[in-house]
Amino acid sequence: MSNALETSFEFFPPRTPVGQEKLASLCDRLVAYDPTFFSVTYGAGASVRERTLDAVIRARRGNVDAAPHLSCIGSDRENLAELLATYQREGVRRIVALRGDVPSGEISVGEFRYANELIEFIREETGDAFELIAAAYPEMHPQAPNYETDLRYFVNKMQAGADKAITQYFYDAEAYFHFVEKAQAQGIDKPIIPGIMPIVDADKLRRFSATCGASIPRWIDKQLDAYAMDPQSLQAFGQEVVTRLCERLIEGGAPGLHFYTLNQAEPTLAVLDNLNVNRA
Repeated sequence: MSNALETSFEFFPPRTPVGQEKLASLCDRLVAYDPTFFSVTYGAGASVRERTLDAVIRARRGNVDAAPHLSCIGSDRENLAELLATYQREGVRRIVALRGDVPSGEISVGEFRYANELIEFIREETGDAFELIAAAYPEMHPQAPNYETDLRYFVNKMQAGADKAITQYFYDAEAYFHFVEKAQAQGIDKPIIPGIMPIVDADKLRRFSATCGASIPRWIDKQLDAYAMDPQSLQAFGQEVVTRLCERLIEGGAPGLHFYTLNQAEPTLAVLDNLNVNRA
């Protein structure tokens, strides 16, 4: 594989001092693979948002380019403007702009209903200060009524000012290539980076996939069952599947790979070592 592959890694802000130490170790190990940036997730609660800010500041002060997530959920213009100003002061250059998931029991999402409105606001507030990254769903957002409507929502986000997109994870490379082709036919020529989810825990993967609309191909699902009592074989199988997926994506011209680490180093590092990319 080429050593010029662009990589990025996502993690969530830790809740405890032990989690902070674990995350610091994770970041130290991933830096060796010359990532373009780390992205940090962002929840609806105020405490989660503070942890996101703290994690971003820690990464920036460690000379790592960090891209915080921002979502529409529970956000208002004044608070977002203050947060954007803070990120500018801290030297943040990228933001992942999302609609976000409405917390259970809540009806109002905030002043912004859709990600394209959030992207437009960030552009109005900060101009070109940030590279804005939108979300893409090769297999369709779980709440979209149909594929074409979801594609139109994606085009709206890119036309609102997003510079690139990162996809939800998937295990069928053809779904990604089909989505890119459809987006390009709508005039979108900006990078669409595939999101990669290492396979570690079958039950967690199934729960995540049911929530976010990512499909698990039947042959993979059956193998997950076969290795239910054999974690070592499951780990080896997962590494092989995800490595081959990444190889197919790279060969097909994907502009990079974005790994959903779930704050675990080993599964992502194993795939990167298999691909032989970017090792310093």
